[in-house]
Amino acid sequence: MTPTYRAQGLDDEARGAEPEHDAEPLSGFLAEASHWLRELLGPKDRVTAAVRRILDIGSGPGAASCQLARVFPQADVVAVDRSEERLAQAEIRAAECGLGGRVTTRRAQLPEEFSALGPADVIWTGNVCQHLGDQQAALRSLASALRPGGMLAVAERGLAPRFLPRDIGIGKPGLQTRLDAALDERYTARRAGLPGVTSVIEDWPCMLASAGLVPTGSRSFLIDLPAPLGLTARRHLHTRLRRILEELGDELDLVDRLTLEQLLDGDACTGILWRPDAFYLSAVTVHTARLCRARD
Repeated sequence: MTPTYRAQGLDDEARGAEPEHDAEPLSGFLAEASHWLRELLGPKDRVTAAVRRILDIGSGPGAASCQLARVFPQADVVAVDRSEERLAQAEIRAAECGLGGRVTTRRAQLPEEFSALGPADVIWTGNVCQHLGDQQAALRSLASALRPGGMLAVAERGLAPRFLPRDIGIGKPGLQTRLDAALDERYTARRAGLPGVTSVIEDWPCMLASAGLVPTGSRSFLIDLPAPLGLTARRHLHTRLRRILEELGDELDLVDRLTLEQLLDGDACTGILWRPDAFYLSAVTVHTARLCRARD
């Protein structure tokens, strides 16, 4: 049965220099995913003793790092990100959670510095490979950092969030469908311009196998925040729509651009901060694989 989350938290799809509440990862999703990883690794007592070091690649403000530290109480967790601001947020979060002694941070430019991160029993990465030119090479590099028996968990390219009805009473019906299509085209164009870009069929279990690992299962998590949304979710969506307008504004037709501007109006009842019909629905899929342990 696919779990559904109706609690706090949203995706961290587009990280930037925004307040942490605007890019808060899915707290419910991370808790469930972390427990699932532990189950895949084997009996609880044996896994707790065996997992001593975890890497959270592309950690952002450290939500996954802290959750993994809770689920694997004997492990030291390293939050790895290229943003010093995000790493500072991760340090604050860890201290507030009482995990400051076990969650540390490290700044790294990825994927060039994967090999310098040291060996790990578990590696978690979310929405990182899609921003790298050669995704297969990135997986091979991550796999090389695993200890024998270790696990790599990759969360990439889930279902795009939906948060508006087809007809919102302003502009032309179907706004979000058109925005999603424009964003996908922009993503494709950006990938084509990445250094060392290599085309690959994004079959993640197959890609993990090609990296020398044994796939151990994929699982999807449904994130369902029904209307009416709380303030944190609304602020997240306001930030998301503002980024979309900044990125696509010149490419949109006049009606859609004006509709976006109305949605961003913080004083208007038609704005995303006030609409009673705004919701949040998405799905995240996590793919896992392990490095075979050599026979004794």
